[in-house]
Amino acid sequence: MNRLEGKSAVVTGAAKGIGRATAELFAREGARLVVNDVDEAGLEDLEGRLSGEGAEVVSVVGDVSSVEDAKKIIGAAVESFGRVDVLVANAGVIPLNNIVDATPEDWDHVMAVDGRGMFLTCKFAVEAMLNQEDPGGSIICLSSISGMAGQAEQSTYGPAKFVATGITKHLAVEWAARGIRVNAVAPGTIATEAVRDLPEDYVAPMKEAHPIGRLGEPSEVANAILFLASDEASFVTGAILPVDGGYLAR
Repeated sequence: MNRLEGKSAVVTGAAKGIGRATAELFAREGARLVVNDVDEAGLEDLEGRLSGEGAEVVSVVGDVSSVEDAKKIIGAAVESFGRVDVLVANAGVIPLNNIVDATPEDWDHVMAVDGRGMFLTCKFAVEAMLNQEDPGGSIICLSSISGMAGQAEQSTYGPAKFVATGITKHLAVEWAARGIRVNAVAPGTIATEAVRDLPEDYVAPMKEAHPIGRLGEPSEVANAILFLASDEASFVTGAILPVDGGYLAR
């Protein structure tokens, strides 16, 4: 449908999982892409495949928690395509631990990537969106059901996703009058590469926790992100959209 035809979009954490599915969908919808990850090999594979299918793609290897790298990621869209229309702030780590087993270093790591990294990429994207000839844009942050409800074994990851929820709401109010929409998706348990590698006896209870009775697919989250990125969501800002098979409705 070319819902992003000609738009410049940045997707962080694009080498695998939800980020990869989002980049693939955006390319099919006509976006010009900057894709980012710390996984250089995975990023090269994605860029090569999408470029081979005719998409305009620039890859930037970098750590979103680094000021220099975050600037470089957003700057690549401005340098390559002249503007930033969409940011998907997806990069993150997902540690599973309770507060007894978690270390201060665990906390610092997840907050650096999931918290500080989201802050930095949003900051530089907003700056770019304000300064371009036609100001405005759409930012989609990746929150989680763990950023909207309490869960066991989420003593570090869950609070980081509450950061994502908070950034979304505050930035949405702060920049709505300047044409910048900020929303988030809150996925349930998604069948990414990491989840598929877990033992079935660990995954089975996850499936049962979602009323639909299965895990979500990365493409299903990507579809929700596409809606929020597109002009179809022109009157939507500050929303946290669950993509969770009914988990939060219980």
